Amino acid sequence: MIWRWLICFSVGFGMAPPPQPQATGVHGEVELTNSRDPAVRRNKDYSGVVLWLEPVDHAAPPAAPRRVDVLQKDRHFQPHVTAVPLGSTVDFPNLDPIYHNAFSNFEGEQFDLGLYKPGTTRGWSFRHPGIVRVFCNIHPTMSAIIAVLPTPWFALTPSNGKYNIPDVPPGDYQLHIFHERALPDNLRFLEHRITVPSGGLALPLISISETGFLPAVHLNKYGKPYPPVTGDSAYPGAIK
Repeated sequence: MIWRWLICFSVGFGMAPPPQPQATGVHGEVELTNSRDPAVRRNKDYSGVVLWLEPVDHAAPPAAPRRVDVLQKDRHFQPHVTAVPLGSTVDFPNLDPIYHNAFSNFEGEQFDLGLYKPGTTRGWSFRHPGIVRVFCNIHPTMSAIIAVLPTPWFALTPSNGKYNIPDVPPGDYQLHIFHERALPDNLRFLEHRITVPSGGLALPLISISETGFLPAVHLNKYGKPYPPVTGDSAYPGAIK
């Protein structure tokens, strides 16, 4: 009886499926060079770089949508750069004592939240992948970037430039990079195909040049220049 049990146990053990390769991370570091931005030159602030992976031979699986906040505070969008998977909702709480009107009318996905008062919030669900540039229709200095990504494998760099894209299954991927002060051709030169082994992958330093970048003046949501801001009108939309 004991011998029969050992035979059955051995057969059952031998028929067990082989273990699947475990997903691990892709990590590395970026640096920004030839920058005119004071935070980069003085403090080596390498934040705001978006990196994402798309499989070479098949579509990426859908990622669970998220709901995140981009604050409107002190006449700034905070954070300035946000990365979310496709289908996510971004809320824009108004924490200023003035009205705001977040909108985007070129690239990525167009939307207009309209004018809304302090202490309230409005949001938008993003249904198309791409880089969305967000502005305020009242305050021309307010801007933000929302990277809407068709993959669950992405990262946004903090100030030290180090990133980790977790839970990447072994396979071949195309590495994509976005930085708002880098020319598209410079970014395309850095993008390349990578092979992620079962033990994960450490990428070499990615050096992103800001050479040739010139900040562009954007128009309001009607396609017209913003009125000049002078004197008491420097804080337009304030509640009296």
